[in-house]
Formats: sequence, structure tokens, C-alpha cells
Amino acid sequence: MITKIKILRYTFILLTLTTVINGCKKKEEATPEQETGSVSDVDGKEYKTVKIGNQWWMAEDLRSTRYRDSTSLHAVPPPPFDTTWSKFTTGVYCNNLDNQNSIIGVLYNWYVVNDSRGIAPKGWHIPTDAEWKQLEQNLGMSSADVDNTGWRGSHEGEKLKVIRSSIGGWSDYGSVWATNESGFSAKAYGCRMFDGSWGYPGQGSTGFWWTATAENNSAWYRYLDYKNANVFRYYGPKTYGFSIRCVKD
Repeated sequence: MITKIKILRYTFILLTLTTVINGCKKKEEATPEQETGSVSDVDGKEYKTVKIGNQWWMAEDLRSTRYRDSTSLHAVPPPPFDTTWSKFTTGVYCNNLDNQNSIIGVLYNWYVVNDSRGIAPKGWHIPTDAEWKQLEQNLGMSSADVDNTGWRGSHEGEKLKVIRSSIGGWSDYGSVWATNESGFSAKAYGCRMFDGSWGYPGQGSTGFWWTATAENNSAWYRYLDYKNANVFRYYGPKTYGFSIRCVKD
């Protein structure tokens, strides 16, 4: 025989489960659907795009090897086969290689960024330092933090990074967790140093992106690494080899 106490207990459990399920549904319904699209460069390479705040960003690193007028960029071999990288004061690129020497992307010096022929797809451009700040604030960085240099913010870096199980994913480190909440899909593809050597610790641990903003003989950039949940902002030599993202005009 089912007692009144048992009936009350079952009713309480049922009501609790119903509340949890409805709460989850409300949470899912409250999450806005992300706007995405695509764009092609002069080489015909297609890139995913994503709207973050009121900005449209490429959700992949640029891989073009020609300017918009179809002029080819000068290719420099990757290290250790090259000693000329740091000598260039015009736009050059190198293929970014993984541990199996397969091409995973393209790294550019800053002179590519500044070239009037334009490397970005038509209707797009390389973001300024201010446009990167706008992106960071769209992800929750405070106005007090956004103008600082060094590591700034809180979890904005996690929101930018592609999840660890993806190609180009980030190494594990404590409580730092790549969520890609923004859809930006930043990959841990490292960089080329100002002297032409590979950056350390490199792939799986770091990612660097140029801005279009110069600072005397240097230029501003953004840096993410596996140990930090926030975003690094500083300026450095224009002969670094960094990735490029583009934002819509």
C-alpha cells in the first residue's frame, strides 16, 4: 500500500525534476543564436565569419599569399632554413608548419599589414588596436582594463580560444579552459620571432595576431597562451611573424 507520505515524496521529486527541466529549457531559449557567414580572399580561399557584438570577424586566420591587386607576396622559407626574415622592411610571409612539416597556416610580418595594396578580402580590413579593444569589451572586458598593456581582463581569452579537442586546440593548464564562446576560434599556432626563429613554447601553447596600429618603429598585437584566461596587449618589432584576422568594413 502506498502511504500518504510516499505520495507526497514522489510528488516533491516530480515537481523538482520539472523545475530543473524547465529551467534548462529557459536557459537554452535565452541563449542568442550566433550569426555566421563566409568570405573569400583574392586567392579564392573561403573563410568562416562570425558576428561578435556589432562587428563581423573572420573566424579563421588569413591564408592569402597575394594582395588584392593580385601581386604575390614574397615567400620566405620557415626556420631553420632561413636567416633573412629579420632583414625585410617590405611585406613577406612564411608557411607555418606543424611537427610533421605540414602547412597549417601563414605568418606575416607587419609590413604586409601596412601595405596599401591590401591583403584583406574586399570589404574587409585588418583590425586596428581600437577594434580589438571593441571585440574585447564585447566579450566582457571592462573599460578600466581594455587600455592597459600586458595581461588584461578575466576570461575573454578563454572565450576567444578554439576548444581543446579541435585542430589547433590549446594545451591543458589548471583551471584555464578554452570555451570559444565567441565563435572567434583562435588557434594555438605560435609565431615567428623578430629574428626569424620560431617562438617558444609555440604550437599548442601560444597564438599571436597583428593589429593595424603602429607605435613608432613597432606595432600593436594581441597574444593568447595556454596558461592565461585573459588577453595580452602590447607592441613589438614589425619583423615578428604573426597571424592575421580581418574584420568587416
